[in-house]
Amino acid sequence: MVSRRPRVCIVSPALADANNGNWHTASRWQKFLAPVADVQIVLAWNGAPADVLIALHARRSADSIERFAAAHPRAPLALVMTGTDLYRDIRTEALAQHALQCASHVVVLQDEGLTALPAEVRARARVIVQSATKLVRRASSTRPFELVAVGHLREEKDPATLMAAMRLLPADSALRITHIGKALDPMLGTLAQQTMQACPLYRWLGPLPRTSARRHIAQAHALIHMSRMEGGANVVIEAIRCGVPVLASRIDGNVGLLGANYGGYFPVGDASALARLMQRAASDETFITHLRAQCALREPRFTPATERAAVRALLADMLALHTSPGADTIAAPQ
Repeated sequence: MVSRRPRVCIVSPALADANNGNWHTASRWQKFLAPVADVQIVLAWNGAPADVLIALHARRSADSIERFAAAHPRAPLALVMTGTDLYRDIRTEALAQHALQCASHVVVLQDEGLTALPAEVRARARVIVQSATKLVRRASSTRPFELVAVGHLREEKDPATLMAAMRLLPADSALRITHIGKALDPMLGTLAQQTMQACPLYRWLGPLPRTSARRHIAQAHALIHMSRMEGGANVVIEAIRCGVPVLASRIDGNVGLLGANYGGYFPVGDASALARLMQRAASDETFITHLRAQCALREPRFTPATERAAVRALLADMLALHTSPGADTIAAPQ
């Protein structure tokens, strides 16, 4: 019996060219596991040998999950739940529901995610909070007050609420908004163009490389995150790691990262409330300092070392289920 490194297949519904949250999670996890396992990232499982499968997104990875479970019914399979999985698809989509039942291990990316799972699934579920490297925020007290929003333009990210809020701000407001993200919905791209023409305070840059987007976050006074559903947005974590406070829609995906008592929430989809919150952040130094302090208390949860330990612990627990008779011994990750 030959001792060997475990073979891990990560199924991601998006690869590097998508530049989205699923890809960044898959890429980070590959780096975390590479010292202890042979890891590949694929769009779909093609039947290649694998000791464990880690799949991101229940509905979009459902075919790979079903085929792997059928081919290897005793092999460990982890499902990482996205926002659309948790807050929409597992309630209505048979494919997502079946994928959830196939999984030996279920992962959610923020604390509130566990409560969205069916009760019978929670015993095999765990929270693995995502991480980001730390960037030093450029200290600046100059005006205008710079806000940044980062996220591809699609309905779940609710860019229309931000654009509606911009139209409610006075023309002489002391704040400016930079909006970064690809227009996955062409109508929202058109709306962004129209908002720029109507509101000089608003600037849409379209898609940017991740490093450029992170520099914009680090140089901002605050991040705006107005999503309608999130599994656990890495952009919120990136802002916190930069020392940048967040103005966020009050949804479970944000509360699970920022905490129930965080002071920077607005009701989801409420453009008037968002406009008032932005103006308060720009004009009330005590308020923005309080938000910054609240975020600083959360920041230690989001270090790469913490996420790396949790991902390796997941793999170790999965390998403990690997009981195929006659299989080569699999070296446990250290």
